[in-house]
Amino acid sequence: MYRDLAQLWKNGAYRDVYEESGRLLEYAPLDFFLLSLRGYAAYQLTLAQINTQDIQMYTDESISALRKALLCNGGAGNGAVYYVLGKAYFEKGPDYANLTIKYLEDALAASYRAEDIPEYLGLAYAQIHEYRKSIAAFSEALVPVAANEAGRGPSDILLLAIARSYIELDEYDSANAYLLQCTETSKDFSVIASAGLLLGKVLIKKGDTEGAERQYLRILNEGGEQADARYELGLLYAERGETTKARAEWRKVLRLDPAYAPAIARLAM
Repeated sequence: MYRDLAQLWKNGAYRDVYEESGRLLEYAPLDFFLLSLRGYAAYQLTLAQINTQDIQMYTDESISALRKALLCNGGAGNGAVYYVLGKAYFEKGPDYANLTIKYLEDALAASYRAEDIPEYLGLAYAQIHEYRKSIAAFSEALVPVAANEAGRGPSDILLLAIARSYIELDEYDSANAYLLQCTETSKDFSVIASAGLLLGKVLIKKGDTEGAERQYLRILNEGGEQADARYELGLLYAERGETTKARAEWRKVLRLDPAYAPAIARLAM
């Protein structure tokens, strides 16, 4: 029985594992192996869903099974269970960030190692506004990339996340460095645009409005019309006292998105 389930898991047949473990749990509801495997399979199925209701269902089932597994003989102190449980709580959103942190830290304390733990911890700490701890975790996430994957830099998402934490700490020089790296190395224009918008705001904070204007114009020149870039450009012009140019930008925003509330509010002033 266990051997068949283990083989299904090895083959990546997560739905079969999920359904078969559920059937067997009717006869052995406190079996650690069955509970943990069902929790792992439910988590994998969560990642494959696009419907919000299905995501929630599989996430909740994963958490339920793994929490029960922790109560069984062999559950307490099991790093793999803590690890998947922490990531399952992350899928439930920012309101569960404390539980994400708890279980991922428990996994580390149990000597369980996975390269994505620091990145998840960094994101979770940022969600509870512990930005210094977030940066420490993200910095640890950069180490495996530098040491083990020469030629491949850190992910765009990681660079953006580090920059956002530095912005929250008002450490704009550090944020600027990570955002520049992101805009220069990413091949995904949506990421470049996100980084460029943040970089524009950072440059404004540093008093470099001309640099910020270049960032917004770069987004528009390379990616076509973007409501957010037009809106931020309008704010920049308004700050410089160029009211006519600012209002012209906000009117362009509404041509792109007639329901863009911040632009509507600005034009109503």
